Amino acid sequence: MNSQIFGNKKSIIETKSHISYGRTVKMIFVYLLLIIISIFFLIPLVWMISTSLKPLNELYSVTPHFIPKNIMWSNYKDAVNSIPFFVYLRNTLIYAVVATFGVTVSSFIVAYGFSKIDWKGREFLFFVLLMTMMLPPQVTMIPVYIIFKHLGWVNSLRPLIIPSFFGSAFYIFLTRQFMLTIPNEFCDSARIDGANEWQILWKIMAPMCRPIVWTIIVFNIVGTWNDFMGPLIYLSDESKYTLSLGLQQFMGAHSTLWNELMAASALTTIPMIILFFFSQKTMLEGITLSGGIKQ
Repeated sequence: MNSQIFGNKKSIIETKSHISYGRTVKMIFVYLLLIIISIFFLIPLVWMISTSLKPLNELYSVTPHFIPKNIMWSNYKDAVNSIPFFVYLRNTLIYAVVATFGVTVSSFIVAYGFSKIDWKGREFLFFVLLMTMMLPPQVTMIPVYIIFKHLGWVNSLRPLIIPSFFGSAFYIFLTRQFMLTIPNEFCDSARIDGANEWQILWKIMAPMCRPIVWTIIVFNIVGTWNDFMGPLIYLSDESKYTLSLGLQQFMGAHSTLWNELMAASALTTIPMIILFFFSQKTMLEGITLSGGIKQ
């Protein structure tokens, strides 16, 4: 009897060991695959930084190499001095910060109305909102430009910033899905205690929705920072250009200075990489929880 029990325990241990071994092998394979894919994605970034530190004679070498033989930090100084870089940086910061503030607050308020307040026609209007996401921006580009031209807003940052204060369908959708994962009992308890909807929105829902709010902030900052089409359409005065238009102007004026062009591109790209690096955990949490629907 004891030998039988001992044999059963031994077989269970061997089975668990086999499962653990198989899981370890699987994880090693997955991580190796992710590392290989990451290397392919990092190659353009590494090449950009490497090119930004090379002298011109190394750029046209027959045998290209990643590590520069002679590091030229002066390429960054020359790139900044070749264009009004800090003017473009100021305009981009104004555009990114103000537009992100507007779209975050407005989308958060609208999403609360679609998720935690019961009113007639709510689902139908939410469906209409989702339908606007299917409309290509090229369809509305000309009519919207005509509207802003009649308002006298062309050649200013207002056409880029003010529409963000009316929310974004995609961000409203993300925030609503996240709010649906929060039990309604929190809002009902606050209403019983005498709180109004604004108090519930800012004092209860806002702290709980920090991951999705931060996700919207990161997404919109990256989107506005890299936006090229909007500034290209509405801005004609060089003093109001953003960094994306500034890089285009630099490429047109100094098309052969690839090292300085890559230096300017690196100065434009690195802030967004740093932002994503420090916010990826919270951002991924917001995206993950937005996929579930729980009422």
